Amino acid sequence: MRTPRRHALAYICAAPFLALATRGQAQTAEIWSAREAFEVLQEDGLRLLDIRSREEWAETGLARGAWPVSMHEKRFPSRLFAARDLAGARPIGLICATGGRSRAVTDALRQADYDGFVDISEGMLGSPAGRGWIAAGLPVVPLSVAMDALPTALA
Repeated sequence: MRTPRRHALAYICAAPFLALATRGQAQTAEIWSAREAFEVLQEDGLRLLDIRSREEWAETGLARGAWPVSMHEKRFPSRLFAARDLAGARPIGLICATGGRSRAVTDALRQADYDGFVDISEGMLGSPAGRGWIAAGLPVVPLSVAMDALPTALA
């Protein structure tokens, strides 16, 4: 049975408080390493959303090719689904700092029967899942560059 959209949106908005989701829940989500996400992104087979805060983006930059769509902003649910529409058949990868927030959001989406979302579990800074985007030496761009590349529908 499909969960009503309003329930899914409420759950997604609550995701910052769910960052400590259990590993058992995470096993139901599709999980990729930073390197896997980078390789598929290079082949135009993935859309990547960096769901961290603006302050985090400014501090570390964003993965090259990532769209800055912060889960800490009011319009996050509508922007998340707009990104899904823009992605077409490509999956949407979600990346945060260390994988907790991206895991919580992908878990919420899966519980609401939304597919096509992937958890980049290492995050930008690394986690028990791996070194992370930055330590792996994958390309990073300043916030201004990522904002300039953001599709109008997500602005």
